[in-house]
Amino acid sequence: MKLQTQIALKKQEPNALIDYNSKIVLIGSCFSDNIGKKLAYFKFYNLQNPLGILFHPKAIETLISKAINKKKYSEKDVFFHTEQWHCFEAHSKLSHSSKNRLLNKLNEQLDATYKGLEKASHIIITLGTAWVYRFVKSDEIVSNCHKVSQKEFKKELLRVEAICQSLHAMVDLIGRINPNASVVFTVSPIRHLKDGFIENMQSKAHLITAIHQFLNQQSCITSCNAFYFPSYEIMMDELRDYRFYKEDMIHPNETAIQYVWEKFQQVWMSESALKTMEEVDGVQKSILHKPFNANSEAHRGFLQKLEYRKIKLQKQHSCIVFHAK
Repeated sequence: MKLQTQIALKKQEPNALIDYNSKIVLIGSCFSDNIGKKLAYFKFYNLQNPLGILFHPKAIETLISKAINKKKYSEKDVFFHTEQWHCFEAHSKLSHSSKNRLLNKLNEQLDATYKGLEKASHIIITLGTAWVYRFVKSDEIVSNCHKVSQKEFKKELLRVEAICQSLHAMVDLIGRINPNASVVFTVSPIRHLKDGFIENMQSKAHLITAIHQFLNQQSCITSCNAFYFPSYEIMMDELRDYRFYKEDMIHPNETAIQYVWEKFQQVWMSESALKTMEEVDGVQKSILHKPFNANSEAHRGFLQKLEYRKIKLQKQHSCIVFHAK
């Protein structure tokens, strides 16, 4: 008896696969953070959301545009609210009580984004929603409202054509400095129910339609290495059960994240990377091991073997670094 429908997935061509020489940049919705944490655990080189979580395509496009065009943030780009300085183009985790500290951090992250995109082998862009907020005073779409009164904003749903144009802009910008990078688009399975149930589905439909419209256009296929990974579809079709959500019934739980991660590995990881990942996983678990007797001869031997395994991996792959516990 078959109790689950499964999405047919195909392994990428060998020259496009991720290995331990790959440099990966992840930008977008918080689902990119989930995948980023997995990559970090397995010690891949990766840069995750330099300006924090970005939910919609325009926010991601703004970050990529500013970084590649080497723009800088200045005093006019920040504002004081709730006893902190904020930037409408960055997540609140960057907000600070010091204006100068915020500006310095923003510009440091723009530099990091440029360097990451320039050297990246793979750029994973996760779109979360097509709903955006336009700040009435400036008539500009913001990335984060920072709990400023909703009266100051106008809520809009991005049209499919506008999203498609935004995707073109992202890839064209990346192509200027790194035409060989593989750009992987995906749609976050996280449900934006604050927008409404129907509105959330409409938003996801706009994102998915725009991505496929973009990928199906000949100009895209010949100008970049662009791909789609169906994380949203895996969650909706293969994990059709609320037991795969956290208690809020909005975010995928750890089981779901692990499931999608394994599917991602199936499509994007090289065989050599998968073998190394097993070794890294073994070391990571050994690092967390708690001995019954820390002073025993057996534990000292265990630590010596662990150190040997760490050094061996680090010699084989320069990106692998095990920090002291």
